Amino acid sequence: MTADEKYMRRCLQLAQNGRQNAKPNPMVGAVIVSADGRIIGEGYHVRCGEGHAEVNAFASVRPEDEALLPESTIYVSLEPCSHYGKTPPCADLIINKGVRRVVVGCIDEFAEVQGRGIKKLRKAGIEVEVGVLEEECKDLNRRFLTFHREQRPYIILKWAQTANGFIDDHHQPTQISNAFTKMLSHKLRAEEDAILVGRVTEERDHPQLTVREWCGPNPKRLVIDRTHPLNLESLHAHNVQSLIVEGGAETLRSFLVQGLWDEIRVETNTTMTVSDGTRAPQIPANAVVTDSHDYNGNRIIIYRQS
Repeated sequence: MTADEKYMRRCLQLAQNGRQNAKPNPMVGAVIVSADGRIIGEGYHVRCGEGHAEVNAFASVRPEDEALLPESTIYVSLEPCSHYGKTPPCADLIINKGVRRVVVGCIDEFAEVQGRGIKKLRKAGIEVEVGVLEEECKDLNRRFLTFHREQRPYIILKWAQTANGFIDDHHQPTQISNAFTKMLSHKLRAEEDAILVGRVTEERDHPQLTVREWCGPNPKRLVIDRTHPLNLESLHAHNVQSLIVEGGAETLRSFLVQGLWDEIRVETNTTMTVSDGTRAPQIPANAVVTDSHDYNGNRIIIYRQS
């Protein structure tokens, strides 16, 4: 691991502290390192409307270390902004602080940025390196980046199935998750903006779709059918950056057929079988496993598009 990668990894650690409150802004971490390799400042974007990661990193520098800034490097997991929004441009702040070098994890795809921050820094004579741990930095903010690139939410398809591939028992609701994986489902709900089911699931199961066994806000509840289809443009207009689709099977398959998914989470109860019921959807051929964990007999596998 290079020195740049080490400090960028610290940026990623810091950034995750803003997972709940930074939305709809991205999670960003920043680290300021002196010429002798000492971290003299660090910060992350705590809350939308408040100071960005760079602002908080500079604010954390002790007065006696201010003189070290002209020979220091600031590491930022996402390109510094160059426009006036709820806060002034971070690129201007970096220029005014006079640091020697800036290392950026990935470019910000938000229309108001898209390389302009990097261009402004270089024009000011600051050395800028881009792409250190780029994939990890993009992955951290995949919801934000998908929202701005595709003009739609990041879509997570989610279902639980028996060991022999059914999502219910003789077309009646059945408990497939265990206590721990149920808690993980509620944790996911707390982290995402909206959750969707079809009309049949709504009328048959009356799902609460709330955060009951985790701490955080309930996701926006959506129910669709043929007369009330999903409007991705409306979700984008209402700043919904992520969407969980929990089924049932036909709703899930409709998303799969259209290729409207970014992530699939399948929980399998490895000891439970039923003799009849609703078959779980088939995993698409272009899905690749990115994570897999066993939780007391229930296995959760996460897929993303190849």
